[in-house]
Amino acid sequence: MSTPSSTPIPFSPEEIASEGLKPGEYDEIFQRLGRHPNRAELGMFGVMWSEHCCYKNSRPLLKQFPTEGPRILVGPGENAGVVDVGHGQRLVFKIESHNHPSAVEPFQGAATGVGGILRDIFTMGARPIAALNALRFGTLEDPNTRRIFTGVVSGISHYGNCFGVPTVGGEIYFDAAYAGNPLVNAMAIGLMETEDIVKSGASGIGNPVLYVGSTTGRDGMGGASFASAELTDESEADRPAVQVGDPFLEKSLVEACLEAFKTGAVVAAQDMGAAGITCSTSEMAVNGGVGIELDLDKVPVRETGMVPYEYLLSESQERMLFVGHKGREQELIDIFERWGLHAVVAGEVIQEPIVRILFQGDVAAEVPASALADNTPLYEREVLAEPPAYVQTAWAWSEGRLPNASAAGIDGKSWNQVLLALLSTPTIASKQWVYHQYDHQVQNNTVMLPGGADAAILRLRPLEGDDGTSSNSGVAATTDCNPRYVYLNPYGGGLAAVAEAARNLSCVGAEPIAVTDNLNFGSPEKPVGYWQLAEACRGLADGCRLFDTPVTGGNVSLYNETVDSEGKPQPIYPTPVVGMVGVIDDLDLICGQSWQNPGDRIYLLGTPLGDLADETVTLGASEYLKVIHGQVAGRPPKVNVDLELKVQAACRHGIRQGWITSAHDAAEGGVAIALAESAIGGELGATIHLPDTQQRQDTLLFGEGGARILVTVSPQYFSLWEEYLTQHLAAQWMTLGTVAQANDPLTIQTPSGNPLISVDLPTMVDSWRYAIERALDN
Repeated sequence: MSTPSSTPIPFSPEEIASEGLKPGEYDEIFQRLGRHPNRAELGMFGVMWSEHCCYKNSRPLLKQFPTEGPRILVGPGENAGVVDVGHGQRLVFKIESHNHPSAVEPFQGAATGVGGILRDIFTMGARPIAALNALRFGTLEDPNTRRIFTGVVSGISHYGNCFGVPTVGGEIYFDAAYAGNPLVNAMAIGLMETEDIVKSGASGIGNPVLYVGSTTGRDGMGGASFASAELTDESEADRPAVQVGDPFLEKSLVEACLEAFKTGAVVAAQDMGAAGITCSTSEMAVNGGVGIELDLDKVPVRETGMVPYEYLLSESQERMLFVGHKGREQELIDIFERWGLHAVVAGEVIQEPIVRILFQGDVAAEVPASALADNTPLYEREVLAEPPAYVQTAWAWSEGRLPNASAAGIDGKSWNQVLLALLSTPTIASKQWVYHQYDHQVQNNTVMLPGGADAAILRLRPLEGDDGTSSNSGVAATTDCNPRYVYLNPYGGGLAAVAEAARNLSCVGAEPIAVTDNLNFGSPEKPVGYWQLAEACRGLADGCRLFDTPVTGGNVSLYNETVDSEGKPQPIYPTPVVGMVGVIDDLDLICGQSWQNPGDRIYLLGTPLGDLADETVTLGASEYLKVIHGQVAGRPPKVNVDLELKVQAACRHGIRQGWITSAHDAAEGGVAIALAESAIGGELGATIHLPDTQQRQDTLLFGEGGARILVTVSPQYFSLWEEYLTQHLAAQWMTLGTVAQANDPLTIQTPSGNPLISVDLPTMVDSWRYAIERALDN
């Protein structure tokens, strides 16, 4: 950092801090400009040097992610990633967070999160075809959590339903670690409609810069800085930092943009998301190696008396910035006006690599573009040499500390009661209360409805002039992360998130191809927080390399912390959400998680029940340990990558051969919960035979671990399937039992035939299907 100027600083330390800037960063701004910034320029640096925009704490860690592969057409650095899914089709996808806005104003925070990610997709020249979300909340016993939860779900459904994009999948966890600081991660998927992928780099000196879309107001002021600070009791006063969205206007915007892109008159396009005009002008300039001059007097506004600071930091929604070809301005303006939207020439591309902002005939701001969007602060912090004390304490826990698990149950609870208690836990229970509020069938491409499978499946419509070869192909998508695993072992938890996302896709028959990630963490300025971030990134990077799923982009959301009643900051669980997409060549060869036919045989692929030597299955970090025993402890299950790859390949092969009739990942709650979920979905019972083993019965039933998939196979394929398994998985599989009739219970019995669990379907359905509704009614 530079030596501070001897000239008096025109801003107080409090004013500098209010922009999210540190004293040393202000000194660096002075050095870059050769003078003190004015008020507008200070605000520009504040938002562009926020963690949300420049990733100053995470950028060194992100460099280890694999970003290239034969299917990758556009990787990190643009509005969204683009991959080749075959048959001439190009898929565009990305995930982003809107955590802090959703904590302060749940409905609009979540709604504008959806709107923002949809704009990232169609800015590339793609039509959005689906949305997913990854959500984390506190416990539903807390009235504030219930308010945030219902508001977020309403905001997501409002924007997606009104815009006309199906919300087809996602995941929800509930834990006190997220009380007051929910995680709202929105993912969107689109298909390219333009021949050329639209990128953000401005070019062509003298080309016009067009402002298109909605008007600019004071909503969303300083949203990027707000998203890069810890939440406090005073955060309610930051409601102006939460944007207000209009999904109907955005529906017109996508149509106008795609029509404009197809004319060839657009050189570059950039969404005005975080940091609004400041971000879009500086990033377009840097990405093109040019400068941009913009006149604020030409920007359409909806409020009077706005000053440059407000124009530049506003995050009003549904706005874009275009660079057009000179002489074709009116052609673009006419398109937007036909859709009822604003489109004005507000500036031009200039040779000098600066962002120059004009206002009322004067220069309101003039800053080197690279200082805002390229050569930004970077903090390479030291990573703890060994796990912090809380992790070492957790790892010292062992299953031997639990009461003895007898055939009758544990801790005064029968195994039937334990199963029902887990099924009614909101994290495991049915999410139908949520997804019934989403339109998941609009556009008529949703092949698998929410709740029906471990991943969403979408039909790919053939392109215009297509010979029909793509008419039966599809894509699958999922989001995944077990935050408790990451909390107790950030490296292993990051690796496990990639493994489970790939497993979810494999369970529907899809080949995993690429990842977008959303890194939700606490403060990186605290040694434990940075260790969690660094280790989780290392796990994600290794996972993406091992599963051959390069990262195409994503989002980093740090400073996710709240303040407890004693004024102490409490970080969330580290939560690196993985959004993954896969390809399906034939939609006739897919399957869901529900049992289909009485008489089908049930198999467990992966680590067999009763395997005492394998650390891939454990009660450590499990939902059972947390819910039944109130403990967050132990080592999370170890990821066996070689076994994962073999199990997932076997599952995909069985589905593509038409042998497998259902497939379901055994995740939270272990094999017993996976069996119950498949039984509930298929409305069929089963009799399961446990092996003769010395392993604890609760570990057999509820131990968690990767590389485990439950599948069912029709009788005519038993011999073919078992021959294949013997050849490719050796001893890493077993038969569990047979699917029974609709009026039969789910029975899990010992080798001697004594039932540990025997629960009828109506009882399981009641516990599982209505748990969230009951929690909200309390």
